[in-house]
Amino acid sequence: MCSFVVLTDELRPRGERGTVQTDIDPRHLIGRKAFDVKGNKIGTIDEVYLDDATGVPEWAAVRTSLFSRDAFVPLEPSELRDGILHVPFDRALIKGAPDFGVGRHLSPEQELQLYRHYGLDTAPPSALPDHDFGTLASTEESRSTPGP
Repeated sequence: MCSFVVLTDELRPRGERGTVQTDIDPRHLIGRKAFDVKGNKIGTIDEVYLDDATGVPEWAAVRTSLFSRDAFVPLEPSELRDGILHVPFDRALIKGAPDFGVGRHLSPEQELQLYRHYGLDTAPPSALPDHDFGTLASTEESRSTPGP
């Protein structure tokens, strides 16, 4: 799940460094221009969404034109260079991203839809191993208790 950034002076990204530039203050992304893999302008970043568990910036909502909706772009494979966000996807793919509106929390299902749209790794976490916890006490007692 992801929450959008509320601009406060106390906001600082938390969590471990991954391949995304987690040292970037998400407030400094808002208002920046975003360009696609071919160098075409996508638009301007309106909001940044942080991972609820880690606080790491995960998604940016990019206003694609004056009267258009915002498109979510993943920050994980994107790069901030010279004050510009470079997104490694084609503009048409970005404009076709699922529309969930902005200023709201992204649910895990919505995030999964976005990951699938961009063809990013969406493998579910590995299942926990099945453990044998032995015989239940009530079953053991019924076996050792003599019958009538």
